[in-house]
Amino acid sequence: MKHRNIHSEEEHIIFHIDVNSAFLSWSALKLLGEGAAVDLRTVPAIVGGDQKTRHGIVVAKSIPAKAFGIHTAETVASALKKCPDLVMVPPDHAYYREKSRRLMAYLSEICPQIEQVSIDECYMDYEPIRGKYGTPEETAAFLKDSVCEKFGFTVNVGVSDRKVLAKMASDFKKPNLVHTLYVREIEKKLWPLPIDSLHMCGKSSAALLKKMGIRTIGDLAQTDLTMVESWLKSHGRLLWEYANGVDDSAVVSQPAKAKGVGNSTTISHDVTTAKEAYEILRKLAESVSGRLKKKKFLARQVSTEIKYATFQSVSHQTTLLSATADAQEIYRQACGLFDELWDGGAIRLLGIRTTKLEDEGEPVQMNLFDFQKEKESSEKQKRLDEALKKIRDRYGEEAVQKGCQ
Repeated sequence: MKHRNIHSEEEHIIFHIDVNSAFLSWSALKLLGEGAAVDLRTVPAIVGGDQKTRHGIVVAKSIPAKAFGIHTAETVASALKKCPDLVMVPPDHAYYREKSRRLMAYLSEICPQIEQVSIDECYMDYEPIRGKYGTPEETAAFLKDSVCEKFGFTVNVGVSDRKVLAKMASDFKKPNLVHTLYVREIEKKLWPLPIDSLHMCGKSSAALLKKMGIRTIGDLAQTDLTMVESWLKSHGRLLWEYANGVDDSAVVSQPAKAKGVGNSTTISHDVTTAKEAYEILRKLAESVSGRLKKKKFLARQVSTEIKYATFQSVSHQTTLLSATADAQEIYRQACGLFDELWDGGAIRLLGIRTTKLEDEGEPVQMNLFDFQKEKESSEKQKRLDEALKKIRDRYGEEAVQKGCQ
């Protein structure tokens, strides 16, 4: 693989800015402002769980807590066994949202070209401010230091010529540091890392890759792509590309105008089994299908979103051979994407979104398999769908339910 020289004229630099232990840091600042004598960031402490019952999960942890082997998403009971003197505070999401709003507003003043991707992280395009604060590394240091000085909490800044590599760089050693990970540096800095640390590589994907002898990111990068795709399908291609620093996506400061139909649901309890997730996805697929048909749209792309109990969100999409509004096809695709994404963690939100919409009346270019399927059973299925739709329109969505497959 040929790599470009660092800071060449063609190079497009991107920053990834990530708050260090955001919820823990923000809770620490709030308590200090209320007169607390101890900074949570300096002692073994966690955010999450119920203080009275000591139940729940760890949402965020301090660096001293991490030294005890405590990790995000484990149970509070388990964390307390590792550190009986652990300090525990409940989350304050309204306060976190306000801290996030102020941070993003400040960063937007420095450079308007930012893309917020979660409550505590964003990408920033270096091009609009190229040279204003020095080199990319000097600019990243300015961002890091000015945030700490202005707000009292720290961030890591990843610097790269690829979006995904900037993200990976910001996850390197913490806190309050700047790291570079240019394409030319991946063999030295990225490839020796364990496969679990690759962005978008969940527990199930990592377990399968290890079973195939893939232990490091470098192992994956140097494995034949067709083999990786045979193991993990389209998600395997994505992971292989990330391992090789392949990512042409840009910083998008304004979300694109909605051009899709979707639905999601926040679940009142933790979903921990695939069977339960499939049932939720089935209902979502039927809802999305109904909305597509009502608007007389067909969709050529389906995406599935998972938000874990830890507030981490992941999503993946697939492009269909033929556009559809069929609930069973949307459900099938959504379940396939779920299987590729899910790392076994507790789920709090599931969503399905369809994009690349086409008008129902537009001519559709069919492949051979579609033609055969249409020839065999199209009219019968259409009549059934229309009958079900009429019943639900009159008596409600729950009036008729399909059996779960």
